[in-house]
Amino acid sequence: MTAPVPVLVFMGPAGTGKSTVAGMLAGRLGWDFQEGDDLHPAENVAKMASGHALNDDDRWPWLDRVAAWIDGRIAAGRPGIITCSALKRSYRDVLRRDDVTFVLLMGDPKLVLERLLRRQGHYMPPSLLTSQFETLEIPDADEQAIRVDLDLTPAEQVQEVIDLLQLTHTPS
Repeated sequence: MTAPVPVLVFMGPAGTGKSTVAGMLAGRLGWDFQEGDDLHPAENVAKMASGHALNDDDRWPWLDRVAAWIDGRIAAGRPGIITCSALKRSYRDVLRRDDVTFVLLMGDPKLVLERLLRRQGHYMPPSLLTSQFETLEIPDADEQAIRVDLDLTPAEQVQEVIDLLQLTHTPS
């Protein structure tokens, strides 16, 4: 019997470092990586870029694309890491699989806002951050999730995920 293939979903509001930490971890472990923002339909990107928060109807097609990526990794027997805000439990329910673990990057909203204000080249404006924190539903005890604090450096966050989940390098 083979071991289950893990897929990690790095979640949380914009500006928490999901892409940075997930990319570093994927590189360190040799796992497939997908930037979830790249799976947004063009209409979603345009809406956010114009300063409007997405509604649930906007999110469902995107979440279906994220879920399809997860299913592709599992079907191929390849571990993977994907970023997705996954702010609500109902969104995580679309992504939940036996071998999916959510990694919530969380910290002080003021720190996150400072990061967003420094970030360049991304369509998500800092004005939408408040709505993201208001929407966020922290994973419940019955959800397979860990929380990683933003007070740690990205390298320390990577190590914490490895330690908490007892992950090992998987060559391609």
